[in-house]
Amino acid sequence: MKASFSEYLASVKGGLQYLLDRLLEEYDYVSILSTDAHGIRITASERVCSVSSDTLTSERGTVIRVFRDHLCSEYAFDAFDPAHPEEMLDEIRNALAAQMSVLAGMAVYETGVPDDEPDTMLFEAECGIMPEDADTGRIIADLKEQAVRISQQEEVIECRLQAESNHISKLFLSRNRDLSQSYVYSELKCLVVTAKGEQNRMAYAGRSSRGGCELFAECGDLADEVAAAAVELLSAERIEPGEYTIITSPEVSGLIAHEAFGHGVEMDMFVKKRALGADYINCRVGSDLVTMHEGALAAMSPASYAFDDEGTPAQDVIEIENGILRTGIADALSAKRLGVRPTGNGKRQNFEHKVYTRMTNTVFDPGKDTLEDMVASVDYGFYLEGMESGMEDPKHWGIQCIVRSAREIRDGKFTGRLFAPVILTGYVPDLLGNISMVSADQQVFGTGFCGKGYKEWVKVADGGPCLKTVGRLG
Repeated sequence: MKASFSEYLASVKGGLQYLLDRLLEEYDYVSILSTDAHGIRITASERVCSVSSDTLTSERGTVIRVFRDHLCSEYAFDAFDPAHPEEMLDEIRNALAAQMSVLAGMAVYETGVPDDEPDTMLFEAECGIMPEDADTGRIIADLKEQAVRISQQEEVIECRLQAESNHISKLFLSRNRDLSQSYVYSELKCLVVTAKGEQNRMAYAGRSSRGGCELFAECGDLADEVAAAAVELLSAERIEPGEYTIITSPEVSGLIAHEAFGHGVEMDMFVKKRALGADYINCRVGSDLVTMHEGALAAMSPASYAFDDEGTPAQDVIEIENGILRTGIADALSAKRLGVRPTGNGKRQNFEHKVYTRMTNTVFDPGKDTLEDMVASVDYGFYLEGMESGMEDPKHWGIQCIVRSAREIRDGKFTGRLFAPVILTGYVPDLLGNISMVSADQQVFGTGFCGKGYKEWVKVADGGPCLKTVGRLG
């Protein structure tokens, strides 16, 4: 079935068009983004169950953006009577005029009017079970059954499962654009805590889809996977810090992709001269085996959409081609300031927050090797699996990835020894430059959010194949 476009947005469209037409009489450019997003989040453990409609992407509101004389201003609101839009017009005009007056007396970036080529779109994605149609009672029962089952296993002291599904509709209007989109994404997450003696361990994993609540049927399989990992961690050893040959699982490859060429190639950082990537366009940053895509069309995940929050169509951008950094990603304003085309990466946390250049799907391309051949090629090293967290330094291209565990490889075979936790660090061009084998499979992981400066949280996904390289572990 189709994820039907929001009835609310359809009902307010006429009133928003009125505001657009009136404001276009005064400004060089006007756009309106209106969002209606709602969902469900269900959490269950052996002792606790909760249901909430307040998710990180839930919102209902509108933001107006205007340009005049190279200056840009915005006004956001939630309450709106589409039958009497004129009642809000003076309030909006006065607020925008006051902002423009302040900006006129400041030193600001001079920015051209955003591109506004004619475009009309109604995109309604395919979906299975919509969150508004889900049997909440059945989902709670299923999650709790699996949480209780896992919690009764020896050495397990807690199992927590969370299921979330969100229905997002967005309307974008400008002089020449009339765009509508509606889609659903869902996530299933599991956390298991184990104990043995005085030692505690925790494992976490998730699954996601650009689809509906049918994903939640996988809760038992996911719980088994995470419980097995958490129990195994009880026997993990501490790794000896040093530089090793490593093979990264697809999940860890995705973490590297996100941290290595995430914020560092967001081109609003180029404008502010805060990213080393600006100096490496058309330069080598990895081996010939490294090709990386970024964009809402680069993969199908919860981070995929038809157009961004500035009305730019979604794209699939080749950031790295056979080891050469070709381009970054850009929102509309940064693109104007840099003289490039926007890439469909202008995203807001919600209608009350400003647009930044943000990642969507960041993925390494697959290669031609098999994991078996990659392992067989390692004299001594580790296979890294399980993503926990990461961070980067866009100014100096340092990277740090916290990985759940590392499996020892000696003479081309797994020894059975497990090490945890593990921190991977390094200089990005070295880490990517040492990639010597790439597996033929590729996976994308979309349960994460990404902040910008510890705020401005948006949905992202990343992934890739297995990669063989050299990295420093500790």
